[in-house]
Amino acid sequence: MSVTPSALPARPLSLRLGLIALLAVVFTLATGLVDGGIGVGSAQALSQPIFPVANALPGLLLAILLLVLSRRALLSFGLAFLLQALVYGVNALKVSNLNTPLMPADFRMLGQLRRGGFSLLGSYLPASPWPYLALLGALAIIVAAWRMEPPMFARRTRGKRLVSGVALFLLLGTLLAGMPGWTRIYGGRHLWLEPWSASATAEHSGLVSSLVMFHLHQGHGRKQPDAASAQQLIERSGTALREHLQPAASPQGELPDIVVVQSESFFDPSIVRGYESTDLTPNLHRLAAQGQSGPLHVPTYGGGTIRTEFEVLTGLSLRYFDDLQFPYLQMSHKVVPSMVRALRSHGYETIALHGNDPGFWNRTTAFRALGFDRFVSRSSFPAHAAMDGQYMADSAMTDEIMGQLKNAGPPQFLFAISIEAHGPYDVPPADTAARDAIPVPEGITGKNKLELQNYLYHMRHADQELGRLAELLSRRERPTLLLFYGDHLPALTDTYQHTGFVDGKDMLSQAGTWLLVDPRNPAPAHRETLASWMLPGRLLEQAGVHDDAYFALTQVIAPQLAALTRAPGAPPEGEDNAEKTADDDMANVALLRMKGKLDPLLPRAETQTAGLGASQPQVNEAESAGAHQ
Repeated sequence: MSVTPSALPARPLSLRLGLIALLAVVFTLATGLVDGGIGVGSAQALSQPIFPVANALPGLLLAILLLVLSRRALLSFGLAFLLQALVYGVNALKVSNLNTPLMPADFRMLGQLRRGGFSLLGSYLPASPWPYLALLGALAIIVAAWRMEPPMFARRTRGKRLVSGVALFLLLGTLLAGMPGWTRIYGGRHLWLEPWSASATAEHSGLVSSLVMFHLHQGHGRKQPDAASAQQLIERSGTALREHLQPAASPQGELPDIVVVQSESFFDPSIVRGYESTDLTPNLHRLAAQGQSGPLHVPTYGGGTIRTEFEVLTGLSLRYFDDLQFPYLQMSHKVVPSMVRALRSHGYETIALHGNDPGFWNRTTAFRALGFDRFVSRSSFPAHAAMDGQYMADSAMTDEIMGQLKNAGPPQFLFAISIEAHGPYDVPPADTAARDAIPVPEGITGKNKLELQNYLYHMRHADQELGRLAELLSRRERPTLLLFYGDHLPALTDTYQHTGFVDGKDMLSQAGTWLLVDPRNPAPAHRETLASWMLPGRLLEQAGVHDDAYFALTQVIAPQLAALTRAPGAPPEGEDNAEKTADDDMANVALLRMKGKLDPLLPRAETQTAGLGASQPQVNEAESAGAHQ
């Protein structure tokens, strides 16, 4: 039954305002308590009040807007706090699995829930019923407040509610839109902001303030490329760059097929203390003695596969694109410069393989923009494709790779994305006895032991399939190059914190591994440290494709810049003056490349010899201009 104005309690205005002020104070202190950051706790309320107030301000604005709409104070503040608590709950899940707090780009993942993402992301939700019961209890209290709490003021207020509601809506709207006026509060002058570390920012300024500050900095003041700086790097690299652009001394008449395997969460456990003398990746080590391999620096940890994937396919370092946190979700243009397009210009058929939903991570659209001819996803695999644990087995992916390769027709480029070793690692595998027999370092017990053994079980399958695939490729009639790498370390955060790493650095600074071999023609071992965005240049060079000066340039500067690639939140490492100059100049090269404005600055490759095709531009400027969002 509605309450008429005459039935409203005759509360003095000062009492109502006092109640709102009290609720605002309680909301602010409770937000700091839930946050747990050292800068926003109740102990800081008097010494640095702007920190807890700024962290609670977005929630307070929402609460007061709800109050204007519902006229019920307890309901409004309770609902706003519940929504805020959900954000903190999701943040806790991300921190526990990936060791990094929420960032604004993470909210793009909401759109992936309807694109096959719920089954994957939902597996990270708590197994315990208590969080869900607490959520239901909170909802019940809010429903009771809606039905039982009397309105604080009349429905008709002669336009005051309308004006207040519009004003509050605009305030929240400008905040969500990232309007620069909010930098007066969240610009980093008054709060603690470390642009290179979301973890430190959230710890000192609070999670909500951290989200707002990174949101405000995203896209505003975006660096415009400096062509003169890019030209300086190209000129300094002139002699070495032209050497990389020379046709091969003894080119073969036939371009090789190329198979690239992006192995989910694969790394060599010998970098972890306790596994120094244990060979859990014998096929990786055997093949490394027959070709090129080494540590691989990637731009992510524990998740964010598409960050590494984007770098490998494009040769562009995300280090130079701060606003591309999840590149496939932020690409909206039809053409993006890539290794895929470079190979297509040489007559390659380009195929992507992945035993999962094609819509997740927006891969269907992204792969089209990157130049793939076909995308073979889960529904195109055989109905009887093997599963192990929660996902498709790597053995099924090997079978599909061999099924796609042909001994006649144009050369083929296959980019295969595995998923068997994807986390979380609490799902029993097909062979639990084999899992339980895997040794673990001393002191790893309980849940951590089980998760480590589950991961190693699947990782060893990846190594076994690497060996099987190399053997099958060595028997083919056509030459084949095999590039194998891990996209990131698995999110075994508690284990790493207990064991540590052989090099003494933290988990965010660890390198993975890469391997490039010709299975039919073993070569002397060559070990080199690379970053993921340098792999396409190395692969094209090995395949005899020498006419893309950008990819050649990535090989010239690789020794200087490889180790600068790191996961978000990793502690920064010092750069000498030469590295700093090369890094700044390469940033401008990358920005120009994405905008389609780099080609005029690059030297032209000599015409390729017979069988390799003539030099062709990878993507013309009209196609790729403005590809960067």
